Amino acid sequence: MTNKRFKARYAALAERLDHAEAAAWAVHDRALDMQKAGDDVVLLSIGDPDFRTPDPIIDNAVSHMRVGRTHYSPALGELNLRRAVADYESRVSPHSCAIDNVAIFPGVTNAIFSVLSCLLDPGDECVFVEPQYVGYPPIARALDVNVTVVPATAAHQFVPRVDDIVSAIGPHTRVVFLNTPGNPTGAIIDPDCLRQVADYCRQRDIWVVCDEVYSMFTYDKAHRSLRSCANSLDNVVVIDGLSKSHAMSGWRMGWSVAPAALTDHLGRFSAMSMFGCPQFIQDAAAFALNNDEYYVADMCDRYRKRRDAVCERLSAIDGLDFLLPQAGMFVMIDVSQFDQDDTHFAERLLEAERVSILPGSAFGSTTRGHARLSLVQQMDVLLDGCERLRRFCLSLG
Repeated sequence: MTNKRFKARYAALAERLDHAEAAAWAVHDRALDMQKAGDDVVLLSIGDPDFRTPDPIIDNAVSHMRVGRTHYSPALGELNLRRAVADYESRVSPHSCAIDNVAIFPGVTNAIFSVLSCLLDPGDECVFVEPQYVGYPPIARALDVNVTVVPATAAHQFVPRVDDIVSAIGPHTRVVFLNTPGNPTGAIIDPDCLRQVADYCRQRDIWVVCDEVYSMFTYDKAHRSLRSCANSLDNVVVIDGLSKSHAMSGWRMGWSVAPAALTDHLGRFSAMSMFGCPQFIQDAAAFALNNDEYYVADMCDRYRKRRDAVCERLSAIDGLDFLLPQAGMFVMIDVSQFDQDDTHFAERLLEAERVSILPGSAFGSTTRGHARLSLVQQMDVLLDGCERLRRFCLSLG
């Protein structure tokens, strides 16, 4: 027996992910600790819907478990769910969608990772629009790809401009990645912008991938999918899921809609990496997509009422500005008149008033001086949080 100490070595991938955005969640994590310790914390820093998954969806999953739908599933997903997704995409787009265009994944994040894994080699370049969801940079680092950022600024309501996207594309660009409606801002990219970007990228043999997980939660302006705007679908991939729209975040159910050849690659990638999603969850997801008119509309209406009530309270706070979200479940507030350091502002707010919000710098340089306030709480909790925020801002003069 040797006394030599084992020297652990890790893959470069693991080392790259050690730089993940832990700091972005520091205020939220601190708020959770305070809440567990018994403090009266208003948690407005998370994006997990507070609604229960509708009972009919739960009942459908249970019934399929009881009849034995608990076995291995095809790598690309069960045909009934792929058909439901194809039917949905065909309804919302002038382009028909076939089952061969659809791949099922355990959540949108996994769908994004899988799609980009099949499109990018290490050293390739991917263009992202900022502000961006905090989960995108770690995926890019995991794949060891170079990232070019296109800023979408508050001056343009955080909506990217075609010229800025085109200017960011270089000789090594393989993918342009978009997100509409956007997290954290709720901004919706104009259909003409989507069309022009898709057309330009097709001429350059560049893929356009769009995360549209908030597609069913729009308020004053309708969502138009990248797939519905593009003249050709040769280079277009749309990613969506049920986490937000159907309050199914813990069910982990997402999908991609892509050219059939790419979908074949995704099937082989999925077979190697996860070997399919649970049958009974896919059955319930298919049921949800085919029977969702009432409860999706109801949840969207309730989020709209929350948005309007919160924004009414925010408008009464002197020195605080905000962007009225067109979609999603967040409000971006400009706190720069109180503190140029948004993380410092969030930390002080948590300590003084026990309100947790997410610093805007977590989403990139374009949202420095901002903070993201979540709407995934009951109305009385949201209004309490707004009152605490008002008191805090008043104390700062």
